[in-house]
Amino acid sequence: MTVELNHRISGEGAPLILLHGLFGSLENLGGISRRLQDGWQIHALDQRNHGNSPHTDTMDYPSMAQDVIAYMDARGLEKASLLGHSMGGKVAMQVALMAPERVDRLIVADIAPVSYKPRHDAILEGLSKLDLSAVKSRQDADQQLSEFVEMPATRQFLLKNLERVPQEEQAPDGPVFRWRLNLPVIDACYDNLARAPEGDGPFNGPVLFLKGAESAYIQEKHRDTIMRLFPAAELRIIQDTGHWLHAEKADTFAALCRRFLESGNA
Repeated sequence: MTVELNHRISGEGAPLILLHGLFGSLENLGGISRRLQDGWQIHALDQRNHGNSPHTDTMDYPSMAQDVIAYMDARGLEKASLLGHSMGGKVAMQVALMAPERVDRLIVADIAPVSYKPRHDAILEGLSKLDLSAVKSRQDADQQLSEFVEMPATRQFLLKNLERVPQEEQAPDGPVFRWRLNLPVIDACYDNLARAPEGDGPFNGPVLFLKGAESAYIQEKHRDTIMRLFPAAELRIIQDTGHWLHAEKADTFAALCRRFLESGNA
C-alpha cells in the first residue's frame, strides 16, 4: 500500500523529483532545489518514515518506488526526471527499473545499484538509545549521541530529525522533543535498505552517476552491474568531496545536473 508523501514544489518547467537519503528529509536537497528551480519544476519529497511523510510498517525499495509513482499519478506527472542521493538514489533507480516509461532522465548521487554491508549500526543504536525524557535542548541530545557518533557534522544532520512537541501536546513530565523518523521500522527494515534495487530489465534512458572522489560508495567493481542495469549511464566524479557531495560542492553538483538535464533538449 502506498502512502501520500509530504512534498514541496518550486519553480517552473519540466518536472524533476528530488529524493533524499537515509535519516534525511526534503530539506537536505534544498540547496540543489534552489539552484535548479529556474529551469525545472522541482518536486522535493519526504520518503516514507522520514520528514513529515506518514509512518508505515513496511520499508523496501519496491514500496518506496510505488510511493513515488503514486505521487506522480496524483500530480498528473506522466513522466519526470529523478534525482536521488544515497538511499534516494536507490529509490530513483527502482522507479526507473520498475516503470521505465515514467522516467525521462535519472541522476544518482553517490550510490550504486548493489547491496552494501551494514554501515549505520552505531547511528541506529545511538538514535534508539537516546533518552528523549532527558532531552531539554538539542545540546542535551548532541551530548548523548556523541557516545555513539563521533563526527559533529553527522550528529548535526541526524538531530535535524528532532522536533519539539507542541506545547498543547506535552505531558507534565513528558518529553519536550520527539523524532520525526520512524526509528523502529527503519531499524527493523534496515536489511531491506542495504539491498540492491531490482527490475525485470534494464533502464535504457540517460543516467548520470555522480561520485564523491573521497567516497567509497561507487567503486570500479560496480561498473559491470551499473552498465547491465543502466547501459546509457555516465559517471562524473566531484573532487574533494565525500558522500555529501551535494552539500560540500553544491555549485559544482548543480552545474553537472543542469548540463545533463539540458542535454536532452539540444
